[in-house]
Amino acid sequence: MSALVRIVDAHWSRDEDRHALVAIREAVFVVEQEVPVEIELDAADPACRHLLAFAPDGRPIGTARMRDDGHIGRVAVVPEWRGRGVGAALVEAMVERAREAGREVVDLDSQTQAIPFYEKLGFSSRGDVFTEAGILHQNMVRCLV
Repeated sequence: MSALVRIVDAHWSRDEDRHALVAIREAVFVVEQEVPVEIELDAADPACRHLLAFAPDGRPIGTARMRDDGHIGRVAVVPEWRGRGVGAALVEAMVERAREAGREVVDLDSQTQAIPFYEKLGFSSRGDVFTEAGILHQNMVRCLV
């Protein structure tokens, strides 16, 4: 990843942050992957911890969130920035925040095509494959201790 990409904590209650989070997630999940907006943007968002990744020009290019129970989700990177380590940096930054909060384990629901990506980041599959929003997913877990 370019050293010039910045990852920062974002806050759902801050209009500027919320607009950036929503714009990325709508572009990736709602438009590109055809996830219904009412599934993508949910009641958990205000209580989640959010991260935003910014390109060197200041444009928001990626996001991730984590619920209080240590479940990481909504990891999204705009298409032109994929394959440059932004997604991995977002996940690792969220894992670090989970460690700081005293969590011993984090989990996520990976789209099945992204399983190898998360395996490289130390996550292991658990349970059965399931369908969410018409997309196959696999729960994955990573121990932090």
